Amino acid sequence: MNYISGVLYWISTGLLVPVVILLILFFIRSLLLIGNFFGQYVSIHKTESLLRAELDKLDYENVTDICRRLPDKNPLPVVSYIRKLIDAQNSPAHMQKLLDEFELFADKDLSVSKTLIKMGPMLGLMGTLIPMGPALVGLSTGDISSMAYNMQVAFATTVIGLFSSGIGFITLQVKQRWYVRDMSNLEFIVQVLTQKTLKG
Repeated sequence: MNYISGVLYWISTGLLVPVVILLILFFIRSLLLIGNFFGQYVSIHKTESLLRAELDKLDYENVTDICRRLPDKNPLPVVSYIRKLIDAQNSPAHMQKLLDEFELFADKDLSVSKTLIKMGPMLGLMGTLIPMGPALVGLSTGDISSMAYNMQVAFATTVIGLFSSGIGFITLQVKQRWYVRDMSNLEFIVQVLTQKTLKG
């Protein structure tokens, strides 16, 4: 039994370095996610009112003119997909395929936030529990410096894990609303294009 316990102890202790490395990578990824999120927010803020105004007055007679009224150099995916839908207006199958592609694009973009939400606390908890063993050993042998070091690692990994998870949660909540609204707008344009085809 002591042998098995020793093996488990060495395995768990050996996992500390990979866990810490992953947490550092997650922390860096969360910072990059914040930058990307801010860039998206700025672009949406510039385009949202214009796009809403265009959609409010959209009908089957002027639907193809919407591309000319939208900014040419706009990084938002929804603007790009609006142009693609206009180009594919004579093919309902292609328009449906474009809607499916946008849904997949949105899911892929949200996957980073979802990963941070799920993996951040898991790795943070592992980073907390793993150093607890050596910390208790240090406490039992009177090695206070070793115990303090391991406790420092334990608390630091918890903070990093929760920070990454928090960034993922906030960005996921906001981006989901963005993509639901974009999908609704694209489906509306498809309906108007279909109406135009039937009228024609």
